[in-house]
Amino acid sequence: MNSKIALVTGSSRGLGKSAALHLAQRGHDLIITYQSGKAGAEAVVAEIVAMGRKAVALQLDVADSRSFGAFTEQLRTALQQTWQRDSFDALVNNAGIGINAPFAETSEEQFDQLVNIQLKGPFFLTQQLLPLLADNGQILNVSTGLTRFALPGYAAYAAVKGGIEVLTRYLAKELGGRGIRVNVIAPGAIETDFGGGVVRDNQQVNDFIAAQTALGRVGQPQDIGRAIAMLLSDDSAWINAQRVEASGGMFL
Repeated sequence: MNSKIALVTGSSRGLGKSAALHLAQRGHDLIITYQSGKAGAEAVVAEIVAMGRKAVALQLDVADSRSFGAFTEQLRTALQQTWQRDSFDALVNNAGIGINAPFAETSEEQFDQLVNIQLKGPFFLTQQLLPLLADNGQILNVSTGLTRFALPGYAAYAAVKGGIEVLTRYLAKELGGRGIRVNVIAPGAIETDFGGGVVRDNQQVNDFIAAQTALGRVGQPQDIGRAIAMLLSDDSAWINAQRVEASGGMFL
């Protein structure tokens, strides 16, 4: 039986890297994408290959929807050369950035950047990749706990992620005829370099979040990597069109 192939955007570091490695541990082959961190992406590929799985790394700028056609052709070639297949099984729309700015000071440039990377990018990348996504496959979009609870400075970021959550339900409805299920995972605060590494590096912020979390700590990348691998497993085959928050119980 052929291994399932998952494509995880923005997987040269952070949550995407953790997701890719945990998926490989569960038997998936991987397509890694990176914007500029080629060395990091190749290191992730090497880790996956060392597990006995197959993996390739492809460059992708999710902010540039005009590049998606060329990316799709590169993906088609990689699938043929590495797996002798013309389809893959799971798409994880993970790539993103964090901008922390008060609503009154958020610039139009910042807003447009967030929209392009967090909403327009996943919308049109998913659309472009639909012919290569296998029937009965999966799409998992990455949102944020900030769509449920509000913290000052994230109005634009959370609003755009709210759009991803609505899009998830529409994709589930429109793609259900092909057996494709679509969910969204909403991480809480995680210790990564995301948003300048504030959760990881600022002890005051870290302590505040831990105090507001039922499990008494902030999240680690592996917490989300495991959750993504779980949601892409056959065990969750009847979970569809759902927002799954992985935050350890923040702000209950």
